[in-house]
Amino acid sequence: MYHRFNENKYPSTNIEMKVFEEQIKIIKDSGFDFYDPNNFEKNFSQIKKDKKILLTIDDAFKSFYEYAWPYLKKEKIPFILFVSTEPTNKYGYMSWDQIREIEKESFAYIGNHSHSHEYLINFEHENFIKDIDKSIKIFEKELGYNPIFFSYPFGEYSLKQKKYIMTKFKFAFGQHSGVIDLNKDKYELPRFPINEKYGDLERFKFLINLNPLEYNSVSVVDKYILLNNNPPKLSIKFFNDQKNINNINCYSNEGDGWDKTKIEYSDNTLNVYFKEKFKFRRGRLNCSLKDDIGWRWLGLQFTIQVK
Repeated sequence: MYHRFNENKYPSTNIEMKVFEEQIKIIKDSGFDFYDPNNFEKNFSQIKKDKKILLTIDDAFKSFYEYAWPYLKKEKIPFILFVSTEPTNKYGYMSWDQIREIEKESFAYIGNHSHSHEYLINFEHENFIKDIDKSIKIFEKELGYNPIFFSYPFGEYSLKQKKYIMTKFKFAFGQHSGVIDLNKDKYELPRFPINEKYGDLERFKFLINLNPLEYNSVSVVDKYILLNNNPPKLSIKFFNDQKNINNINCYSNEGDGWDKTKIEYSDNTLNVYFKEKFKFRRGRLNCSLKDDIGWRWLGLQFTIQVK
């Protein structure tokens, strides 16, 4: 997941183009192909023999159009560009003409990123619906259709909001880290954020070589954690044939910072015991294990209710 390109004033969402091009080179040199988003609808639930890399870009900043788009167009690399309709045509953002220019290419896909890109988790549900519906109407006017892909602003959503998104879209992406496999929820697809802080080449090499840590279900269905449910009681149920699960380690940002989290595993279920409350705004849990094919990764993100 990328945002800005060559905008040094925003290190938490920016990547330098020279670094981005080196990352693309690493992907190619590692023997990975790029994933065509069209295949989500065609065969999401089918077993894939080969891992592929999907690029997504959130917010449709003008810097993407100026710097990354010419490179991706030249290389014909597939990607999804998530657009919030309210800031479009404004300073620092792409115009609809530019979005249409990109959308006409067979390898480029447009996704919906809400209308306002506000903290939708704080919206009354009626206002949340109005925001999403307004974005859909604008997409239909400007592109002739509403995209099948949605990206939650800031990766934040409640179960009630997710259920509404399920009625309007076919796939939705969060901002929790992880590798997509056929067992993942189509409306909670993970992505690895890449920026100046988390985009160094050694970390990037590690990320693209990660494998999915497949699981059957997660006990916390609503990722919006209320005051009376903080920290949540979390368990993760794995499949019967999951190997080396005893090697799993989990870390979370509960309390004042990242630390190893207490876990217990029995009967294909991993019970997670958070010692402290998560602080506003986002709580994260990352679990990994190493087996005969390399490192596997699982990430969860919770949105924490403000006092």
